[in-house]
Amino acid sequence: MADLATLTRPVPPMPVRVPARSRFQATRGGWAVFGVALAGGLGYIGVHLFHDLEGARTASSWPLLVLGAALLIALAFEFVNGFHDTANAVATVIYTNSLQPQFAVVLSGMCNLCGVLVSTGTVAYAIVALLPVDLILQVSSRAGFAMVFALLIAAILWNLGTWWLGLPASSSHTLVGSIVGVGIANQLLNAHSSASGVDWDQARKVLEALFISPVIGFSVAGILLLVSKRLFRYPALYEAPKGNTPPPFPVRALMVLNCTGVSFFHGSNDGQKGMGLIMLILIGTVPGAYALNHGAGAADVQNLLNASERMVSILDAHHATAVADEGAARAEVTEYIRNRKFTPQTLASLRTLIGSLDGQLNGQSAYSNLPAQQQADVRNSMYIAGEALRQIEKERPSQFTADEWKAVHSYRSSLDRATRYIPGWVKVAVALALGLGTMVGWKRITITVGEKIGKDHLTYAQGAVAGLVAMGTIFGANGFGLPVSTTHILSSGVAGTMAANGSGLRMRTIRNIAAGWVFTLPASAMLSALLYLAFRQIL
Repeated sequence: MADLATLTRPVPPMPVRVPARSRFQATRGGWAVFGVALAGGLGYIGVHLFHDLEGARTASSWPLLVLGAALLIALAFEFVNGFHDTANAVATVIYTNSLQPQFAVVLSGMCNLCGVLVSTGTVAYAIVALLPVDLILQVSSRAGFAMVFALLIAAILWNLGTWWLGLPASSSHTLVGSIVGVGIANQLLNAHSSASGVDWDQARKVLEALFISPVIGFSVAGILLLVSKRLFRYPALYEAPKGNTPPPFPVRALMVLNCTGVSFFHGSNDGQKGMGLIMLILIGTVPGAYALNHGAGAADVQNLLNASERMVSILDAHHATAVADEGAARAEVTEYIRNRKFTPQTLASLRTLIGSLDGQLNGQSAYSNLPAQQQADVRNSMYIAGEALRQIEKERPSQFTADEWKAVHSYRSSLDRATRYIPGWVKVAVALALGLGTMVGWKRITITVGEKIGKDHLTYAQGAVAGLVAMGTIFGANGFGLPVSTTHILSSGVAGTMAANGSGLRMRTIRNIAAGWVFTLPASAMLSALLYLAFRQIL
């Protein structure tokens, strides 16, 4: 409990030169630039959302009301995410006087926007994969909406609390904790049935990335600073800023490049975390518009059917006799996803599921031609088949040949193209929420990172090294489709450079950050579990 008590203790100001607080006020020009982007983005979102909903021809207004409320909460999570993670991207560039705060914040917001827009969605669906399969398949049910509301509100509350205390907490860590809480609560509520809880195998991979990234940030940043001192004997690099004087041009260019890169890669990774949840909201409320990728054309549908035909022939060759009852086949494959117990019956049921999908898609030139309810059913069948094949690929049963594995992967990829997609307007909405959150709430976390981690002022080399390590780590995580924490990487990187430089660390701040890091997972899990139980009763 001593660590918890330290969370609320004020940290004495650092006796070094820091940027004047008057420079921390955003200018009208900065807000004007972002205002233009905001107006344009809102117009783009409005036009595309209206077009999608008009095409779905929703008879009742209730789904639209639920959609509006859920989208506001999901975007509020991204808005608060901007308070934390995006603020870290501007800390080093501000505290080395490389950019004025107002310009740095606008630049960071724009780079986040670009990063989000080019993101592939792999991180988004890595987050979704943590959710109980029952709730994903029944996202439009009472339990499904309770899940989405509970985990998002829990994440928002914890992020706001740590931000108010000026603690750099991880939005990724918080969201994963919230998902774990919902999964455990769902399993406890349905202990008498085969309802699933947390996908612990996927959770382990995500948590490993979140736990290892601060260690990488601290150690690699410290080593890189020591190496740079050996290789680059340029004294100005290792000096603290003098008053408000900007650094020499080469140093300044490096710092601006750091801010740009960290912001861009933050958008491409962290910006995705809310996207998968937004997609679940859209699928649950307006399946006729979002259950399947309406951007896919006749060629995509035909490619899926061709891959499906090859998949059926492979299963037939392995004597996977189709199960007569389609409902029983779906239940068998779903159970395999839950417990990972592979049996010959699994292949037989999968053969039935794939055959049923073929029958529903034959003769269709686009997924949008299917009726709304059928689209939801088809998506669920695709999701179950895809996840089962993903699991089979991991286990690699010996009876499949190398060519057959290629065919399995090809079919699964075709299924993913139909279901794992992110509409452009969702990316724009998330990017705007992140950018706006950065401009509104960046100061508290930036001051902590810039002033309170080390005993001495941040030097140019320390800021550059911490930024480079953060940028490289996030880039690597994107390649593996894993969520990582910009907050943890950058703040630990700053701490690593302070330790390597012999500057000394402010241990009270380090303890506070560490305590927040330790308590984030259990606190957000407990909060989301309680909210899930409450919402199950209310909805």
